[in-house]
Amino acid sequence: MAGRLWGVGLGPGDPELVTVKAARLVADADVVAYHCARHGRSIARSVAAPYLRAGQIEEALVYPVTTETTDHPGGYRGAIEEFYADCAERLAAHLDAGRDVVVLCEGDPFFYGSYQHMHKRLAHRYETEVVPGVTSMSAASAALGRPLVERDEVLTVLPGTLPPEVLAERLAGTDSAAILKLGRTFPAVRDALDKSGRLDEAWYVERASTDRERVAPLSEVDPSSVPYFSVAVLPSRVAAAPVAVPAPARSRDRGEVVVVGLGPAGREWLTPEAQAALAEADDLVGYGPYLDRVPPNPRQKRHPSDNRVEAERAAFALDLARGGSRVAVVSSGDPGVFAMASAVLEVAAEPHFEAVPVRVVPGLTAAQAVASRAGAPLGHDYCVLSLSDRLKPWDTIVDRLTAAAHADLVIAIYNPASRTRTWQVEKARDLLLEHRSPDTPVVVGRDVGGAAESVRVVRLADLDPSSIDMRCLLIVGSSTTRLAPGGAVFTPRRYP
Repeated sequence: MAGRLWGVGLGPGDPELVTVKAARLVADADVVAYHCARHGRSIARSVAAPYLRAGQIEEALVYPVTTETTDHPGGYRGAIEEFYADCAERLAAHLDAGRDVVVLCEGDPFFYGSYQHMHKRLAHRYETEVVPGVTSMSAASAALGRPLVERDEVLTVLPGTLPPEVLAERLAGTDSAAILKLGRTFPAVRDALDKSGRLDEAWYVERASTDRERVAPLSEVDPSSVPYFSVAVLPSRVAAAPVAVPAPARSRDRGEVVVVGLGPAGREWLTPEAQAALAEADDLVGYGPYLDRVPPNPRQKRHPSDNRVEAERAAFALDLARGGSRVAVVSSGDPGVFAMASAVLEVAAEPHFEAVPVRVVPGLTAAQAVASRAGAPLGHDYCVLSLSDRLKPWDTIVDRLTAAAHADLVIAIYNPASRTRTWQVEKARDLLLEHRSPDTPVVVGRDVGGAAESVRVVRLADLDPSSIDMRCLLIVGSSTTRLAPGGAVFTPRRYP
């Protein structure tokens, strides 16, 4: 039995203005979906946060473009229609599996709401209900303490995106009005109010009902300070139910591989771009413990593998993409630093994979994370080096360590030790002591960002190899690296 679709209005921003029904549905839902920009933050989700529960599936519907930036052959409209169609099919996968889906929407779902794009693509296919919410214009009226209309007055609701001459004509011919979608349109809206002779009557309300609410005469507002979530009030109304249209057949020629950097630890280290790539994927491929860091989503297939089969993992991901799947290959830290990006691109260079698009989404790498905890040891020239001799000879490692030490570079050492490699740290320390002072600061970061995080600073001469394992990263200072009285380690930007 298919799941049920709910379009849930959350009101203008105050979580206490969420209706009792909306709060209940959000808490009961199997899947909670919400639109957000590429920075990953969602106003709708933040309003609904008090009503969410642990274990719910979240679908972040991340807008891929703005009106100013797209290389889609159909322009912005083509790109956004393709995005809405894709989002609808992602939600349909949950509905077909019997999961109830709540789509969150600020304000009211049918009042310029983002939900309506899902409704017109899905409501004719699944049992659907829309839960109204308090509109932004109602909240703005309340913030002003003035009614929108009385007796026989006519209320006109206008989008700020209309041409200024059209806005001016409409404003001149109505009793009261609410103008939404301000932001970058504000200068044109102000001009239209002025031309219609209504500027002195107009009020500006920003983020109504929230702790960032702002009310002012519109004529006094600085255009550069106006966000999208603001309303010009003279007052407001909406109807226009979305039209049900057949869902487009899913194209199977859109497969690609995205190599995604997860950062060194939890979600707070994940970039918005990486979060969007994970949300859009059909298949997730990666080393098992790294895949475990991605919250499960039953719409997606997960393909864990051992850490020693990088080429096989890359070929598997590319095969999936060649069949039309959007594949995210996950990698800890940054995928381009001793990780999966080079493995995927090497295999992708083979002739039978040349048609498969591959892109790399960066992540915060371990050297940056450890350095930030210690201070600024990477403040000047530095190099990054792996101590693992599994893929390159030890003699090569010795040559590179020697060259870096001779060049007086700060050295970030990845993969210093493992269960089967226990002697390299001691050899590296002794080699470095031939070129560096015994008092050189060494930052030892372990599990940075994780539950067992520890960061300590030792003298190079006191570095104990037995205390180092695969979860550690070492940063060995240069001749100018200093340990400040408060314990911070930094390398000055000026060189003697």
